[in-house]
Amino acid sequence: MKETAYLLQATLIAAWWIGLTCSSRFFDAFQFSGISSIAFWSFFGPDVLVIAALSLVRAYREYRTLELIVLGAFAYAALYCCNAVALTNSGYLPTGLMVLGLLYNTFLCFPNAAFRVSSSKHTTTNALKTLIQIVCVWTLALVAVPYVLLDAFDALRFPTVSIGSVVGTGLFLACSLLGLSSSFFIVRDGKGTPLPLDQTNSLVMSGPYRYVCNPMAIAGIGQCISIALIFQSFPILTYSLIGAFFWHCVVRPIEERDLAERLGDAYTEYRREVSCWIPTFKRNAT
Repeated sequence: MKETAYLLQATLIAAWWIGLTCSSRFFDAFQFSGISSIAFWSFFGPDVLVIAALSLVRAYREYRTLELIVLGAFAYAALYCCNAVALTNSGYLPTGLMVLGLLYNTFLCFPNAAFRVSSSKHTTTNALKTLIQIVCVWTLALVAVPYVLLDAFDALRFPTVSIGSVVGTGLFLACSLLGLSSSFFIVRDGKGTPLPLDQTNSLVMSGPYRYVCNPMAIAGIGQCISIALIFQSFPILTYSLIGAFFWHCVVRPIEERDLAERLGDAYTEYRREVSCWIPTFKRNAT
């Protein structure tokens, strides 16, 4: 799993620099006001030689030291960008990208720390925690990130009425309902919350989980795609698809391994019967 994660990271970094080189609009979206492009390009060497190259090596050789070096490089880059944001009040997109990279590599270095069983089995307590989680995650992923992307690419405007916006609105409502209903069954039957740091105490096989293993992931990805349709934004669509790809290839295997270790044969049997993405309606017949 980690091999794939680091290979994807190296590939994405290379693609990012190619995009910066080939597209002036893409380059401008990642700039800080008042900081020259020369200062920006000075990060090319460290970025490629340290983060991308070492990520590529780690994809084929299991060295813990390389993981920590890459993590440290992202920590430095994130700190630099945060300081630049404070000084210039700009560059929120590159800063967000570096912070995301830092969190991603922290997850790769310490994956077990990301999964903890909820200490509370009280429904009301878990419902309140879930509500707070939903507000925070939706605000970040569905409001803040799209806003930053639209602003960085000079596309921050009120959406027009079109087939895309109508379809996107309908899709957003449907996916939001799916996410909320999935959260309800996690709280009621799982005795936990959707957050991996405060996850369920028992296997949930009711509600949407009766038909598909990861309804909340489907809901979140669908919400992001619907926002891309509403605003007719290719950057938001790219953000949605990259997020879905990384979740499927990196996060999902680690999460499934954790569930298999905690829940044993019950989860193994459930995972064998129910698909990750495509609903399995035949379970109703039993």
